[in-house]
Amino acid sequence: MSQAEASPAGPAPGEVLLKVDNISLSFGGVRALTNISFDVMKGEIRAIIGPNGAGKSSMLNVINGFYHPQEGTITYKGETRRKMKPHQAARTGIARTFQNIALFKGMSALENIMTGRNTVMAHNPFTAAVYLGPAKRSEIHHREVCERIIDFLEIEAIRKTPVGRLPYGLQKRVELGRALAAEPEMLLLDEPMAGMNLEEKEDMCRFILDVNEEFGTTMVLIEHDMGVVMDISDRVVVLDYGRKLADGPPDQVRNDPDVIDAYLGVAHD
Repeated sequence: MSQAEASPAGPAPGEVLLKVDNISLSFGGVRALTNISFDVMKGEIRAIIGPNGAGKSSMLNVINGFYHPQEGTITYKGETRRKMKPHQAARTGIARTFQNIALFKGMSALENIMTGRNTVMAHNPFTAAVYLGPAKRSEIHHREVCERIIDFLEIEAIRKTPVGRLPYGLQKRVELGRALAAEPEMLLLDEPMAGMNLEEKEDMCRFILDVNEEFGTTMVLIEHDMGVVMDISDRVVVLDYGRKLADGPPDQVRNDPDVIDAYLGVAHD
């Protein structure tokens, strides 16, 4: 899989890929996000952390268009919108995984990963119906891409296994593979290591770093394991009760008194 070939021209590494400006989101009288602003640089791993209920998943849902904020704007690849629509996010190179695994349990690992190709497939109902040359060649190409993802994620042995029979850690890896099949420029990862044991976490960390390094994929990561966040992230933004608490390099955030208070539930004099 060639990320450079798949992705349209966009910001160069180190330039701003995504900018979130003063985003506020409410559900009825409940404020989920209040005046949140941060940016994501092309090619970085950007972590969003915070206690439970801080608004982390809501922020991802705003970025990929599942939630529409009442205030603020999102600028992605230089285009500013009040709200992003899910199909716009997918078509412009944003993919995501979910906190709760969202796979087709009766389908094989390969079939699940193939569904991630929908956004990059050219659809011609006539040639697809009669399976003419172009449609056949297209399917072969898309299957080859998925097979390379399977090799990359080291899941060859379970490629034909229904995912409902797989252990949790492998299901998470298949979900990552499905997101990679869309050849995203930016990948949103919502707690990709939740519920994993130590060995599974180490594997997932390795794959995240490899995707970032080999494909140049920009990552926005939500994760509760602070050791993981501090080890693999370039920058960290901290949310607490829907407000931005801190933003900066991992070492700076780790030693921020307000961040320590939020996680430990204590206050300084």
